[in-house]
Amino acid sequence: MKFLIVGLGNIGDEYAHTRHNIGFDVVQAFIQQHGGSWRTDRLASVAEVKFKGRTVICIQPTTYMNLSGKALKYWMDKEKITLDHVLVIVDELALPLNKLRLRPSGSHAGHNGLKNIEDLLLTNAYPRLRFGIGNDYPKGKQVDFVLGKWSVAELPVVKRKIEVSVELIETFIFSGIEKAMNHYNKLEINI
Repeated sequence: MKFLIVGLGNIGDEYAHTRHNIGFDVVQAFIQQHGGSWRTDRLASVAEVKFKGRTVICIQPTTYMNLSGKALKYWMDKEKITLDHVLVIVDELALPLNKLRLRPSGSHAGHNGLKNIEDLLLTNAYPRLRFGIGNDYPKGKQVDFVLGKWSVAELPVVKRKIEVSVELIETFIFSGIEKAMNHYNKLEINI
């Protein structure tokens, strides 16, 4: 029973802990909670932990966001992990900051990381966790907002949502996507 958890983001200090890199932050929290450590490997930073008898491989693609599918496909093939045991974690403008949305499939909705994954897997039927970042930005400033750091007011909610996302990943691995969706998609995470 192997699982591949893929946190999307961009490498480089200028992108660290930005809204667009929330996938990286979530998988880092999961690995930290389970006592794993990161290593640099082919197309990604990789960490592997055991969780209740299951092997969980987490990756942070080093390909930059727009080529995330290359790393996902390589590690999925290398570790012989089925698509239903893959979970992609991504930022989502269309969701408010206090929401998470887990789905077994769906549109890339203009997200270049998801679009590349879909192009390389030739399907959009892979589980993804959308981490709401809200859309509180002036017209024409979407890129600045997405690539920007969290505000001081947002940080407490973001930290709590990362903790909840780690719990969601554990539920996904141990109890399946349906149970995880039924519980976590209803939550509103406020501080």
